[in-house]
Amino acid sequence: MLRVGLTGGIGSGKSAVSARLGERGAVVIDSDLLAREVVARGTDGLAEVVAVFGDEVLTAEGSLDRPAVGRIVFGDEQARRKLEAIIHPRVRARAAEIEAEAPEDAVVVHDIPLLVETGQADKFDLVLVVDVPPEVQVERLTGARGMAEEEAKARIASQASRDQRLAAADLVVDNSGTLEDLDRRVDEVWAELLRTRSGNDAAGHGQDTKG
Repeated sequence: MLRVGLTGGIGSGKSAVSARLGERGAVVIDSDLLAREVVARGTDGLAEVVAVFGDEVLTAEGSLDRPAVGRIVFGDEQARRKLEAIIHPRVRARAAEIEAEAPEDAVVVHDIPLLVETGQADKFDLVLVVDVPPEVQVERLTGARGMAEEEAKARIASQASRDQRLAAADLVVDNSGTLEDLDRRVDEVWAELLRTRSGNDAAGHGQDTKG
């Protein structure tokens, strides 16, 4: 098995790369989806969020009111850490369960937006970073997502810098071009992942590919 950590800044197109790797045969574990799953209605995760932050974080239907949670934790590091202490361990536990169910020879891609920020780069055989210049991030966030430019820049600034992500990368996908360019680059990366997995198999299970 080859374990890959996939990350990229907001607006980089990381989800597009994740989807393409899944189409090529990777087992993709999406941390954003798991973060929703572990605090879904009726879970102990949601019960703990309510216990910490109060009933105001619930919708009328009893689900998590994400905008309300966002207002509470935005700009409040202590509140954010309390929320992360509830969600992150559950996400990692669920990701481990999914990985354990994958075939032994799988390429398992953990799609983690804050991989660098949460210090997880050394937990994977390879780190794959989706990279675009900051100006492209701003353009996409203000265009496709309709954010104000100031909000887009603030969201970008709240994450790891481009240089920090690239410093953690073993492989980089430049996603500043066309979709055709992206498909070609993902094909190249997928071939490299398969070669690395084969090298792992030849050298024995559990060998770290990061020199």
